[in-house]
Amino acid sequence: MLNKRADKLELLRIAEAVALEKSIDKELIISSMESGIAKAAKSKFGQENEITVQIDRDSGDIGVFRKLIIVDQPENTNTEISLVEAQKIEGGEQNKKIGDEVLQTLPSFDFGRIAAQTAKQVISLNVREAERERQFNDFIDKKDSILSGIVKRLEFGNVIVDLGKTEAIIQKNELIPRENIKPGDRIKAFCYDVRRETRGQQIFLSRAHPKFMEKLFTQEVPEIYDGLISIKSSARDPGSRAKICVQAIDNSLDPVGACVGMRGSRVQAVVNELQGEKIDIVNWSEDPAIVVSNALSPAEVQRVNVDNEQKKLDVILSEDNLSKAIGRRGQNVRLATKLLNYEINIMTDQEDSERRQIEFKEKTENLVKNLELDETLGQLLVAEGFSTIEEIKDTSVENLSKIEGIEEDTAKELIGRADDFYQKDQEEISKRIKDLGLENELIEHKGLTPGMLMTLGKQKILKLSDFADLSSDELTGVIDIVKGERVKIKGYLEDFALSKNEADELIMSARDKIYN
Repeated sequence: MLNKRADKLELLRIAEAVALEKSIDKELIISSMESGIAKAAKSKFGQENEITVQIDRDSGDIGVFRKLIIVDQPENTNTEISLVEAQKIEGGEQNKKIGDEVLQTLPSFDFGRIAAQTAKQVISLNVREAERERQFNDFIDKKDSILSGIVKRLEFGNVIVDLGKTEAIIQKNELIPRENIKPGDRIKAFCYDVRRETRGQQIFLSRAHPKFMEKLFTQEVPEIYDGLISIKSSARDPGSRAKICVQAIDNSLDPVGACVGMRGSRVQAVVNELQGEKIDIVNWSEDPAIVVSNALSPAEVQRVNVDNEQKKLDVILSEDNLSKAIGRRGQNVRLATKLLNYEINIMTDQEDSERRQIEFKEKTENLVKNLELDETLGQLLVAEGFSTIEEIKDTSVENLSKIEGIEEDTAKELIGRADDFYQKDQEEISKRIKDLGLENELIEHKGLTPGMLMTLGKQKILKLSDFADLSSDELTGVIDIVKGERVKIKGYLEDFALSKNEADELIMSARDKIYN
């Protein structure tokens, strides 16, 4: 029976013991017990009743009540009561009115096997949920840090780590390849995510994440921990090779030397934790040409052509240095690409010369054909930096006249021809845009050029609502992880050198028009 003194005291002792064991608030345990007993009472008194249970936190006394609403004419005696009857329940209080709630005391009862099982399930479920919430709150602040624990077991290639109060998981693809991990081993890993999950682990660790290496350097190099040296970027081929880019706040400090340490002691400690992974420490510069030259070491770079708008680097070197720059299976240039977040094209001096000749020829042919020029004049314009018809259209007579061999009349004629061609070309593009079926609302969207509209039309993005549903990554391109490798996914408008901020503005303004 629920009203036995021993049962009451035992109930409070159990609540206290569970609260201590699970590191959960005792109040939450008692509330769970109230919910469980209420569920059991429904099995006894009928599911149509709304039952509430109150456990006295000091004495352990249990009150089981049926919740009733005061109405004029009660139709359902399980949920409704008259005002007269309500005043009797409440000991003759006169301040009750229609619409108020009253609690009717129910008699004590034997749980029975099924009711007891029901109560137990409710209590267990609530305790588990509370425990998981406690775990989440305990570890959410530890995201983006290194955690240490004991390997508890291996499950289908995943590693379950005991962190003391809870468990975490290192998924198979977040482990260093060929790493031999056994139950009982003490292990360090980077906590890259903590999230609420209804089942399974909530804390996700990684030993393959580039941030793991960065955090290890922060632990080993006091200058990084103190903020005297900053880590600008990093890239890893887990278990094989890695690169990390560092910069000193004070020019008198050697960031690479500080990270290497006396006789390599600091970097070797990180290498040992990463199972022998070779680490290249690269000095950072605001000039990407200097960084890529450092990152492709031991190859000696002759020169670098930088395209900051499209984030591309053409690295030119000798034939002897080509294989060094690329690395085994392209590893060296692949890591350098991740490090700088630039597309890197490796080529020999001869290949660069051939590419330049082809580009020069194509630009010259474009001017000669469309502006009806002789080849010599076309070559002269390209050599002076006028590589497109639009550039000639937008320049001044004065600028063109400065070129030796081009007189003022010739300059005026060139600009006129360029303007005529541009206007006709725009008319043709407008016709092709219409033929593709683009709707006026998209065509008139501010910020989209005719070239962009042509590209969108070819991709069957014909309405403003279609455009509004895109993400900025779909427009500018993104580097995604596919089977552990970073893969460049081309954006629809990537060829137009659109920045992520510009893409965001275009999409958000489209959404404003559609949804507001």
